[in-house]
Amino acid sequence: MPRFSEISAHRLETCHPRLQTVFNEVIEHFDCTILEGHRSVHRQAELVRTGFSQTMNSRHLPYPSQAVDVAPYPVNWKDRERFHLFAGFVLGVASQMGVELRWGGDWDQDTEVSDNGFDDLPHFELVNPGPVTEEV
Repeated sequence: MPRFSEISAHRLETCHPRLQTVFNEVIEHFDCTILEGHRSVHRQAELVRTGFSQTMNSRHLPYPSQAVDVAPYPVNWKDRERFHLFAGFVLGVASQMGVELRWGGDWDQDTEVSDNGFDDLPHFELVNPGPVTEEV
């Protein structure tokens, strides 16, 4: 059974409890790695400067983070289909748990992945984060 590395577990701990709950369930069935949870304003500015992000209004900035970047493991950045498969799995798990997520491969949540102006395939964010103490 897959499990998070210490680094992935630490990164996930910087995220909203609802994201932690979803991805702790996901790892039970689909091997993945947490790339990033909470990030500093300095890090976000660097990502915008280098074109890896398009906004300084990122859901990664609050603490705990309302967004998480996750990739199926082992990571193959060229395998878009695997990122799509993984995202479908994650969104299904979240839906079953009553957690609404937005995925960076379908920002407008219309199930059309070809209409994205900017793909961020590892990105998942809470649509309605609610209070940090909220339980799933």
